[in-house]
Amino acid sequence: MMHRRTALATLAAAALPRFAVAQADTRPALTIAVQKIANTGTLEPLREQSSNASEHYLAGLLETPIARNQQAGLARMPGLATAWRRIDDRTVELDLRPCVRFHDGTTMTAEDVAWNFGPERMFGSALPADIPAIARRHWPALERVDATGPLTVRFVNAKPDITMEGRLSAGGSEIVSPRSFHTPWVDYARAPSGTGPYKLREFRPDVSLTLDAHDDYWGGRPPCRSIRFLEVPEAAARVNGLLSGQYDLACDIVPDQIDAIEGTGRFVVRGGPVTNHRIVNFDMHHPSLADPRVRLAMAQAVDGKAIVDSLWAGRTTIPPGLQFAFYGPMLVPGWTVPPNDPAAARALLKAAGYKGDPIPYRIRKDYYAAETSTAQVLAAMWQDVGLNVELSIKENWSQVLEKTPPRGLRNWSNSAVFDDPVSSIVNQEGPNGAQQQVGEWSNAEMNTLSGQMEASSDIPARRAMFARMLQICEREDPAYIVLHQNANFTAVRKTLAWPGTASFYVDLSPRGLPG
Repeated sequence: MMHRRTALATLAAAALPRFAVAQADTRPALTIAVQKIANTGTLEPLREQSSNASEHYLAGLLETPIARNQQAGLARMPGLATAWRRIDDRTVELDLRPCVRFHDGTTMTAEDVAWNFGPERMFGSALPADIPAIARRHWPALERVDATGPLTVRFVNAKPDITMEGRLSAGGSEIVSPRSFHTPWVDYARAPSGTGPYKLREFRPDVSLTLDAHDDYWGGRPPCRSIRFLEVPEAAARVNGLLSGQYDLACDIVPDQIDAIEGTGRFVVRGGPVTNHRIVNFDMHHPSLADPRVRLAMAQAVDGKAIVDSLWAGRTTIPPGLQFAFYGPMLVPGWTVPPNDPAAARALLKAAGYKGDPIPYRIRKDYYAAETSTAQVLAAMWQDVGLNVELSIKENWSQVLEKTPPRGLRNWSNSAVFDDPVSSIVNQEGPNGAQQQVGEWSNAEMNTLSGQMEASSDIPARRAMFARMLQICEREDPAYIVLHQNANFTAVRKTLAWPGTASFYVDLSPRGLPG
């Protein structure tokens, strides 16, 4: 006979809810070495604009309404919006995906999306001054965004714009939870709540970024339990850490390291040219560079093929100026960068009366892959035609952009974040662009053309405007020198079977790392 106390205990146990024994999470926890995590110490894409730094991870944290297919040439595809349609030449309406969960546990609504493009997030006077300026660079004529239904949102422009769909897929249009927005602004900007496959656990500026799987992700269960990005500025240290087992992936690999990495038999290197060009920017206010003939001479002194062959092992190309093949009908046929012609460069310098005055060239120490060696090669090419260029290595972008003493040259890159020139040449060299905002260069005709091209829907007319912009920016009043198309290489353990991407993004979403 069962003892009364034992019987009561048995009945009590039977009445309690039964919990399944937790199964171990066997998904990998990956460590990824990158050259830089964030230039601005924040994760807010309206401030953190670097393609070759934050693009490594940002799309895994914050998503845009329209996505880019990393496995198919960055073609537009459904993201937070399942469909979109043109109402007229100023209006695009989106159907939003139902049941999308933010990392803070709330469900995304049309009102949330509309809020992201309003004064509190993008255009308000209470924001840091650079945020509305950058927002206007991405959305120069946005009039309003209306929630027209629980899962329907309408973007209305103040003027015609055939690129609105592209802007909705680009950096600067990422959606954050309004509930995560708070003051002080920088605290929010270091911990925004998004919808991506991974959510923030810890952000240590200049050190590391740790993300955990967002298991409520609308796109399926993320394939990694966690991802830790470590800032490892030295390329050799990234490779050594990969080979020793400290890192599962190492980003920003330079081509001369690829054979040694793959020669171990344990790793493979993924990547190739991306929609980003390495350029050198001019400050036209430097006394020697005020004459556009000196700037053009500097461009003609550059042998881009020698740089590609010697420093990039021929793994990238010299593009046709500041344009990309995926521009399609907007590509200007027959255009090239200024041809390498040292004799012509010397003649231009003589005509300009250049007397050998020093021209400072500000660089970072391999912020870009092979940056230091590229700068040294360029300095030698310029010296060969009689230019006195002085290299100056800076620790951060604030030092690179500092206005005094007079700036001369600096390294930069220019991305096309969607398939139209306004995403590149207008975004960076136009009236709202970074080069004019920091006071390096300006051209009245370029500014007029920028506004006209943004508002035009006539493809042949827009292509003619773009051709004229290239003529101005690369020949008549040079703003920059295009060196080569940038290439991105990432080394990864073979056992991970990661296929790579068409950009800097390390896509470890369910789509990017299928099981």
